[in-house]
Amino acid sequence: MTIGTLAITLAWVPFADPDQMAMLGTVSLIILGYTGFRFAVASGLLPAGLPGGQAREAAVRRVRQQHRLMSRSWLEFTAAGKDLWLPVYFDPVLVALTQDTAELSGRSVHIAGQRIYPAGRVRDREPVGKLIDNPTRPDPEALRRTGIGRRLLLDAQSAIAGPFVGLLWVYSSGGGVPGFVGATMIAAAAATWLSAVRGSDPS
Repeated sequence: MTIGTLAITLAWVPFADPDQMAMLGTVSLIILGYTGFRFAVASGLLPAGLPGGQAREAAVRRVRQQHRLMSRSWLEFTAAGKDLWLPVYFDPVLVALTQDTAELSGRSVHIAGQRIYPAGRVRDREPVGKLIDNPTRPDPEALRRTGIGRRLLLDAQSAIAGPFVGLLWVYSSGGGVPGFVGATMIAAAAATWLSAVRGSDPS
């Protein structure tokens, strides 16, 4: 997703004036920087705030957050007497997760031998929006609803902001129809990328 968004952004470089070039460079740096930060958290290079430096076991359950156009997976568990929530990147193993024992260390989570990648830091407050529990028995149809098409459809909902950003760009910096089209496409791609890189859940 990051590569596609950068390709769409940089494709407009030959048609850009100096102001637009500066904006394209800024957007590209933001995309690269935030992707790098997310990768560092997911891979354990930056701590996700998981309790303790040594591995420990905890009972976890997966909940799906629905808030406006956003859908994300969270692991809910208790540590040191506190209820905690960890946002995670979607993995098919989460669809069948009712309640299981996870191995938690300071930087990673393993469930049934499968590594689950954090999509942010642990929180001690319940996520906003509607939280939907996994069914008590795994749904065999659920995995069929998690393909790439459904994921793109979910992430692309945020692209509705594109035309508004395009109008704002033309109003503030000019550029006419080409400027509007370029700004709309870049904003739509960046909004779709942001939804994906934050850890959207297509289930």
